[in-house]
Amino acid sequence: MKISARNFLEGTVKDVHKGATTAHVEIELKGGGIVTSSITNEAVAELGLKQGTHAYAVIKSSDVMIAVK
Repeated sequence: MKISARNFLEGTVKDVHKGATTAHVEIELKGGGIVTSSITNEAVAELGLKQGTHAYAVIKSSDVMIAVK
């Protein structure tokens, strides 16, 4: 696999929660953390994502914001 993104996290699909058009895919990382991505149900099917699938969370974004007060 070759990709231009420099930030990717390796893990295993923990769960796939499908909605009407969008799914939330949980990837459990090797260190035990969880990354959740929102993708289309069509993408889930094309990638063959299901519990136990080896996958990468690829992060390519202009910004990631988290705030608390």
